[in-house]
Amino acid sequence: DEVWRVIGRFDDMNWHPAVARTAMTPEGAPADVPEESTRVLHLKAYSGDPTITETLTKYQPEKRCYGYLIKEVDVKVVPVTNYAATLCVNDEAGKAKVVWKGGFYRGFPNNEPPADLNDDAAIKAVTGIYQGGLDALAEKFGKAD
Repeated sequence: DEVWRVIGRFDDMNWHPAVARTAMTPEGAPADVPEESTRVLHLKAYSGDPTITETLTKYQPEKRCYGYLIKEVDVKVVPVTNYAATLCVNDEAGKAKVVWKGGFYRGFPNNEPPADLNDDAAIKAVTGIYQGGLDALAEKFGKAD
């Protein structure tokens, strides 16, 4: 429950080290009516205030789980298209297990993609995003294994 309280709020992704701030759109949109809510993640490590716009597709607080889609992202920032994911917290013998799964296509959907938009680039980028978030949570809550 403690981990879910941190990551279960679609309107606040400040627990992830790559996110500078989260803005709901339209501005001031209520977080208590989550389905189809849209957030804009403003990223830290880039110049020009790059963003990722995501829409909530499923919200199941009783299961400590939500699903979302990336609606807009520059493929130079995250080289993927058609990205959908779930983020859940499971209880395993009294310990939190965060399960973050996604499906996506590479940033260049046609044949012969450039190296920065191919399958390997997409997998590397998404894996890095997930690992960065999971590492931050492990540091925040202490990692047993």
